[in-house]
Amino acid sequence: MISYNPKVWFALIFHSYSRHVMRTLMPALAFMAIFTALCCYVLLEILKFHESDFKTTIAMHSLLGIVLGLFLVFRTNSAYDRWWEGRRLWGSLVNNTRNLSIKLNAFLTKSDTENRRWFSAMIVNLVYVVNDHLRGGALLFDLDMDGASLTELKKSNHGPNFIVSLLYQRVNQLYENKAISGDQFLVVDKELKEFTDIYGACERIKNTPIPYSYTMFIKKFIFIYVITLPFAFVTTSGYLTIPVVIIIMYVLLSVELIAEEIEDPFGGDVNDLPMDELATKIKSNVREILGQGSIKQNRENKI
Repeated sequence: MISYNPKVWFALIFHSYSRHVMRTLMPALAFMAIFTALCCYVLLEILKFHESDFKTTIAMHSLLGIVLGLFLVFRTNSAYDRWWEGRRLWGSLVNNTRNLSIKLNAFLTKSDTENRRWFSAMIVNLVYVVNDHLRGGALLFDLDMDGASLTELKKSNHGPNFIVSLLYQRVNQLYENKAISGDQFLVVDKELKEFTDIYGACERIKNTPIPYSYTMFIKKFIFIYVITLPFAFVTTSGYLTIPVVIIIMYVLLSVELIAEEIEDPFGGDVNDLPMDELATKIKSNVREILGQGSIKQNRENKI
């Protein structure tokens, strides 16, 4: 995710992201420039059309532009709603890990370093597994857990469910060993249940894209609008039609490109959610609340 100062106008106008968008759109803009230049050459040089012979008008494109603008506004709003909902869910994940850590810190005795290290590691593991699960990968080598649990995790079809199951089993073991009371178990259960609600909602966003027909027709409308645009300016603007068409196409395609990037907020694009930074923040918060150290470090110290 890009960090920026919204009050610095010139830095935003000439930001490197603008060059990234230009590089992405360059093939389409180059094609449209060649097509427009060819239309201008054929109509003006070969067929010798002038304004008195071939009366052009932008009335149709003005009316279509209004409809297309409404479509693009709805498109970007829908994509931003998905992005913002994803950010709210990850904000809930941050708060939920803090709440669970604070409650476990209060319920567990100071001398119970084993359970403190285990929960500290496993809560962080859950966040990293959810992160990788949403991005379609599995960086399991970076997790802080013993070899047997890691092997079972690799075999599981749903990593977050596996981690939450381990958390439930550990909490239930504490209850059976009288380390926590029944009321405390119910208090912790609220946060554990919330984990499944959070990453389940993230999966809903991830696995439910914008309807295909809606996306297809927006792109089709943009294409028809732009491909007929040279004929609306050629006899009145001459070869100035080329930069006019390129600018209009750049604006329309840029809006569509932004919507495409943010409609899946869990990817790796520059406008997607800063999930790695949030995971690092959660790791720091949880370890500060429950204590420093990890399962691996504890095992190495015993050896």
